[in-house]
Amino acid sequence: MTTKQMDCALELSATLNFSRAAEHLFISQPSLTYQIQCLEDEIGFRLFQRSGKGAALTPAGSQFCGELRRIRAEIKAAVEQGQNMDSRYREALNVCIPMRSCICFLPQIMERFEAAMPHVALNIRFVYGEERLDLFLRGEQDILFARESELRRFTAVRMAPLFESHFYLILRKDDTLAQRETVSEADLAGRVFMVGGGSPPELVAVQNRIVATGQVKVLNCPDHETALANVAARKGVVLTPGFANDHNGEFVWVPFDCPDVIPCVLGYHREDQRESTRYFIELAQAAYTHGDVVKL
Repeated sequence: MTTKQMDCALELSATLNFSRAAEHLFISQPSLTYQIQCLEDEIGFRLFQRSGKGAALTPAGSQFCGELRRIRAEIKAAVEQGQNMDSRYREALNVCIPMRSCICFLPQIMERFEAAMPHVALNIRFVYGEERLDLFLRGEQDILFARESELRRFTAVRMAPLFESHFYLILRKDDTLAQRETVSEADLAGRVFMVGGGSPPELVAVQNRIVATGQVKVLNCPDHETALANVAARKGVVLTPGFANDHNGEFVWVPFDCPDVIPCVLGYHREDQRESTRYFIELAQAAYTHGDVVKL
């Protein structure tokens, strides 16, 4: 199966019209028909039902093209990454982070790293959710931003401490609590309090204590972005780790009065003794030791 055949199948699955798909691919319609036939012969089943009106996906074709779209995107990313590894680079350092705000000093870390190690391709990948841990454990990523609790059980992983993330209540700027230096459980009485959305265990523990007081109304949210939208729409307030703060000034982040913190680390593989790995971690640790004051 060639990438050309993949592109033909995906374009035809999107347009369901041979003429239009061929036009979008800048090939002739007979060439498109030939590529689809070759692909179907190779995989052993029909992807499309042909008719005078165009084409329709078969059930097998619908399932196949759904998976093919993901695979093609991964191939494209691999090719682009390979193209970036031109003659200037002798090695690559792959760093996986769930969101830029987790390492708010990332731009300056990247700038200093690339100035000192121009022969190393620094590849930053942003992956939200459990996939980032899977990528790291499979060896596809060299450094992973993580909570200490996520990596503690893996003996083949080393952890470099980065910072302790505190908890903050996210509020609209016109909220009556927005001018407070800190807020506590008592300040949330009568409020709509949002929970859920893949909250880490450390946050869940604090949420459960607040809910257990019986003083708040609970609203479940599927993710952090939805919670922020709800805050903006005056539907409630949400408690969030400081590492999720994007520092764009849209909301007010007021420190929450509790002793709980989330230790955040950079994980790396035990056998990785490269100078580039050590140097990136040192830059990150120095940024949080000597950098500007930020909400964490």
